[in-house]
Order: sequence, then structure tokens, then C-alpha cells
Amino acid sequence: MSDSSTVDDRPKSKRVGALRGLVPFLWPYRGLGLLALLALILTAGVSLVLPLAVRRVVDGFNSANAALLDKYFGAALAIAGLLAVGTGLRYYFVTRLGERVVADIRKALFDRVLGMSPAFFERILTGEVLSRITTDTTLILSVIGSSVSVALRNVLILFGGLVLLFLTSAKLTGLVLLIVPAIIVPIVVLGRKLRVLSRENQDWIAASSGAASEALSSVQTVQAFTHEKATRGQFAEVTEKSFTSAKTRVKTRAVMTVIVIFLTFAGIVGVLWVGARDVRAEVMSVGALIQFVIYAVMVAGAVGALSEIWGELQRAAGATERLVELLGTEDTVQDPVRPVALPSPVRGEIAFQDVTFRYPARPEASALNGVSLHVRPGETVALVGPSGAGKTTILQLLMRFYDPQAGQITLDGLALTDMARADFRQAIALVPQDPVIFATSARENIRFGRLDATDAEVEAAARAAAAHDFLTGLPQGYDSYLGERGVMLSGGQKQRVAIARAILRDAPILLLDEATSALDAESERLVQAAVEKLAEGRSTLVVAHRLATVKRADRIVVFDQGRIVAQGTHDQLVAEDGLYARLARLQFTDGTI
Repeated sequence: MSDSSTVDDRPKSKRVGALRGLVPFLWPYRGLGLLALLALILTAGVSLVLPLAVRRVVDGFNSANAALLDKYFGAALAIAGLLAVGTGLRYYFVTRLGERVVADIRKALFDRVLGMSPAFFERILTGEVLSRITTDTTLILSVIGSSVSVALRNVLILFGGLVLLFLTSAKLTGLVLLIVPAIIVPIVVLGRKLRVLSRENQDWIAASSGAASEALSSVQTVQAFTHEKATRGQFAEVTEKSFTSAKTRVKTRAVMTVIVIFLTFAGIVGVLWVGARDVRAEVMSVGALIQFVIYAVMVAGAVGALSEIWGELQRAAGATERLVELLGTEDTVQDPVRPVALPSPVRGEIAFQDVTFRYPARPEASALNGVSLHVRPGETVALVGPSGAGKTTILQLLMRFYDPQAGQITLDGLALTDMARADFRQAIALVPQDPVIFATSARENIRFGRLDATDAEVEAAARAAAAHDFLTGLPQGYDSYLGERGVMLSGGQKQRVAIARAILRDAPILLLDEATSALDAESERLVQAAVEKLAEGRSTLVVAHRLATVKRADRIVVFDQGRIVAQGTHDQLVAEDGLYARLARLQFTDGTI
């Protein structure tokens, strides 16, 4: 998987056979597919019978038997009615099948992506993932719900029509078949080029979506730095490349369509000229010629339709490859086949044993280098040090967002890699440095910590996080909509909602990553008191730059360049006059540290 900047390097679709990737999604609905196929065969068969009825009607004009002519007209009307019913059934079954399959594909894609570790999102833009879930699946919907059935119907009409053409007039059919190679060659040659262009076009559409998603999710930063013009230019450039790619694809398909349709109908005109001479020579009847003409038009129309549908299938093949690629992406973090159950109750004993870790995006630099850390049950441990020293990495590895390249991490004596991630994460409450607020009500944002919590429990958590007062001051109180990414709240308010969410989770392990960094002094004092009360009896890891928030931790661990350089209480570390003491002197200006 690659990001949008390497769109030209992506493998191109090699064959329409890539559509076989849809079989696992189609197979559960094979009964519905069979009904659609039967309706399709019915409509194709009735379509092929209709010209026979027309021949009988035309030749019946010369008959003196009016009753027989009436029967011919009645039969033609019955056939038309049967064709209409069959077409309606085909549309219903095929469209329903397409909608069902695409819904399943979208759910499978979302389920797959939602469980991927953060390393996956270092390699692909979120907007591109969304493009695959929406744009690519919409293209597949058009193919399953329309193109495939139309293609099969036209294949049946093509071969059935050729047989009936031969039975109507072997001589004229032989002339028709002479032009077939001239039609097939451009379909094959231009079709290959069209397949490559279709995949490239889909890639650029995804790149455009990714660029738009990234810009819109950071719109305030873009505006603050007056970067609108450059951002518009970047998006326009990618969009224009998408348009150029689409224009080339459309041009190629148009050329193919022109060639195929012209050759097809030019051949038919020539054959009809010969047929007209046979009618004048009374070698064949007018009705037979009309029947032949109708079959010839049907066959020509089928060939023309297939040439267009072939292009659609090429595009769908490219889209299917991209979706199968996404579904088949191997995550770097995997649950064990037979996970070990986490002991209950969870004690909260955490151990890092000689852990070395490098982020996938920065393999040359060690975020942690031989780190060993032991957290006793119920202990509050603060992680301090300069930016980039490895503090937040400790929390990410403990959540098993990544796996270390060396060493082991255990919880209550069990290796994280031996347990299912969903199991041990239930025992952890996290307050991230950048709190995530969902586009829903304040109440539901807090309840995200524990979905079965009552309204009273939600409000109690908000009070403990010093969030109750400002939440009740919102227009609809706890039911107020907070907007996308919490745009209705200040940074400090977002952080207090995130802390309330962690309080509500009531987990035995608490992870605080700069949890009070965006709070004013009054809110920080209130929240710090709540956090200290929450940490009682829980194993707590606190990442902080503001040392005033960690002075009362049971133990302070000092990180520098991915290593632990010191640990102890606040007073012990100050007395050592090392890195911690220097950081403390920079933050405490009154001389008392």
C-alpha cells in the first residue's frame, strides 16, 4: 500500500479476471444470483423469439386468412408482455444482488480498516481509504447491478442471434461473420490500454480524495497560515491529473466505440444490400429479410454493447484489485491464534523487559533503546523528559498499537502478544495528548468510555473531571452537539471531556498523556485532584512536560533519547542534579523546586 504521492508506481490491473475477487461476496447470495440468471435467460430467449413473430406478421399480410393474422398479432403481443415481465424481474434481482453485495463489501472494508494498527495509517491516507470504500464500491455496484447482467444478456443474444441468422439465411450470415475479426481486434487492443487507464484513473481519484480529506481536517491550520492558495493549487493539481487520466480513458473508449459500431453497421448495410437483391430475385421472402435484419441489428447491438461494457468491466477489475488489496493487507500487529485469557481481576502489574522499538516510518531511529521498566500494581509512575525522548511511545506499546522489535511487554505476568488486544485493552483507560471528540452529543462522547453507563454515571464522571459546569452551560446541556472533532469546545474543554470518558471507564490501568496540558490553572487544579483520586488503587502512567503535575507521583522515570536515564521521587531526582533537576529549574521560577 502506498500513499497518493506514489500513485504512478502502483501495480496496474492485468485482467478482468480480477473480478473473481468478488466471488466470496457473491457466493452467499447464489440463490438470488440464480434467479437473476433465470430472468436474464428468459428475457434473452424472448428477445430472440420476437423477430420470428414479426416475420409471421409481415408474411401474414399476404395471407387471406384474417384469423391467422390475428393470432400472429396476439402472439407478438404476448411475447412482448413476457419480455416486459422478464426484464422487470431481471432488474429487481440483479439490482438487489448488487446493493446487497456492495453493502457487504463496504462493511468488510470498514471492519478490516478499523482494526488496523496505526502503522497502517502511516502508509496510506485516510481519504484514500474512504475513496476505496465509496468510489470503488460504487463502481462495482454499477457492474454487478447492471453491467454484468447486460453483458450476459448480450452474450446470449449474440450467440443465439448468430444461430438464428444462420438458420434464416446461411449465405447472408457467412457475409456477416467476415467482419467479426475486424471488430474483435480493436476491442482486444484498445481494451488492454483501457484497463490500464481505468486503474490509473481510480488511483488519481483516490489521491484527490486523500488530499481533500487532509486539507479539510486541518482547515483552521491552513487558514491560520494563509495557505489556502497553495492548498487549492495542490488539490487542483491532483484533480487535474485525475481529469487528464479520465479524459484519456474516455477518449480511448470513445475511439473503440466508434470503430466497433462503424465496422458493425457498415457490415450490416453491405449484407442488407445483398439481401435486398435476393428478395427482388424471390430467393427469400420480405418477412425473412426483415427477420434477418432484426437479428442482425440485435447481434450488432450486442457487439456494440459488449464493447462498451468491456470498458466498464476493465474499470471494475481495477477497483476490485484495489479493494482486494485493502482487504488482504496484513497488519503488522496480529492477535494470537489461541489467545491467553487475562486474569480476573486485573492487578495492573506492567513490565517492559529490555524493549527496543523503531517506528515503521522512521526505521533508522530508535524511539526506545533497551528500556526496562516495572510498574507495581496500584503505583503511579510519571514519565518525563524532553520531547521525542520516548515517553508517549511507552503508552502506545502498552496499548499494543505497535510491537517492539526486541524485548517483551507483560501485563500481570502475561505477554501482550499472547493475549487478544480487545481483552487487555478493556483493562486500560487512555487520555491522549490530542483528545478525540466525536460528532455527537457531549453525553455520548463521555459514554464512549463505557457504553452501558447510565446518565447519572456520565454526569458523575463529568463532575469528577471538572466538566459538569461548562457542559450544563451549553444550549442543550449534556445533549448539545459538539460538532466535528469537537469544534464547539475549547482545547481545555475537550481535554476535560476526554478525562471524564476515562473516569467513566473505571479501568484498573490509567494512561494519561499530557492530560492537563491544555487546562488553565483553575481547571488544572480541579482535574489534578480528580486524577489523583482516580489513580488511587490503579496502576497509572502519566506522561507530562509540566513537572508540577507529577511532583506527587510514587515514582518519576526520566527519559532521554529513548533510554531511562534516572528514576526516583521528585526530591531524589532534584538532589541528583541531573536532567530532571535542569528541567525543574527551567519550569519553577521562584527558586523552590
